[in-house]
Amino acid sequence: MTRTVKVGNKVLGGGNPVLIQSMLNVPANDIENSVRQAVQLEQAGCDILRAAIPDMQAVGLIRAIKEKTEIPLVADIHFDYRLALASLETGIDKIRINPGNIGSKERIKEVADACKAKGVPIRIGVNSGSLEKHVLEKYGKVTPEALVESALYHVGLLEEFDFHDIVISLKASDVPTMIEAYRLMSEACGYPLHLGVTEAGTERMGLIKSSVGIGSLLCDGIGDTIRVSLTADPVKEIAAARDILKAIGKYDKGAQIVACPTCGRTKIDLISLANQVERALETVEKPIKVAVMGCAVNGPGEAREADIGIAGGDGCALLFKKGEILRKIREEDIVRELLEEIGRM
Repeated sequence: MTRTVKVGNKVLGGGNPVLIQSMLNVPANDIENSVRQAVQLEQAGCDILRAAIPDMQAVGLIRAIKEKTEIPLVADIHFDYRLALASLETGIDKIRINPGNIGSKERIKEVADACKAKGVPIRIGVNSGSLEKHVLEKYGKVTPEALVESALYHVGLLEEFDFHDIVISLKASDVPTMIEAYRLMSEACGYPLHLGVTEAGTERMGLIKSSVGIGSLLCDGIGDTIRVSLTADPVKEIAAARDILKAIGKYDKGAQIVACPTCGRTKIDLISLANQVERALETVEKPIKVAVMGCAVNGPGEAREADIGIAGGDGCALLFKKGEILRKIREEDIVRELLEEIGRM
């Protein structure tokens, strides 16, 4: 079990629920739209939000977002340690840095001391594009071992300054490299791990790569917080992360849909029906499993573990709970009656 780290009003690590993260993608100097997006992400279920702070003007984002949300906010800092110090003075909840690109040991110590004084953790963010020249020369290319060595070096710098509120990420765009790096790191230290596949891609491919990488590690018991990186609206990252957690039983809110792939026995438009049910359940927070099955063969029996479901027939469907048939309903009434029954649960 990893150490616990407090990030604003959230506790990360130590066996606590896996926290979902995302990042603003509005230009940092557009404070109005950044705040609007932060509110949207909080409403979507984002637990921790990161914002790029490329210059002193962007520091103004912190107070503006905090006035409108309660979401813990992370300042993403590169190159200029003074941005980290200014963010701390403005009330940031967490600092994300790569210690190797903000200068001398003295500057790193200044940031670490300021964070310690305010009880603010630091995420050490190492990725395949940030490895030090000597590490790349040693391993010849980006490898899991290279990522771990770089991260441990930076951890050592913070520990040298008696700073231990540390979170670590070792992101790579290559999924097997990412998985192995986190596995090695989980054996090497007890700090909380922030999981993610960097530059994962578009909504379609990014979700696949993130599901494989993040999901594999979470099934191993590795990972305390996750970010699904998509070249898309960041609100979609929250939905994707939530679905990954649901799929492996680590998210206890919202409906999970089980649906058969259809076959020649199907006599109902199940694809359209499943999509209707999925959309209708987006706002349902009850932790239930809902089955949408194509026929009686793999309906109530095969989906008996579902809390509730329907099995399609010829212009009708059977409504069932825990494998027990309740009644037959007409095709045009399926979604309405299913939702009404869920409402009574």
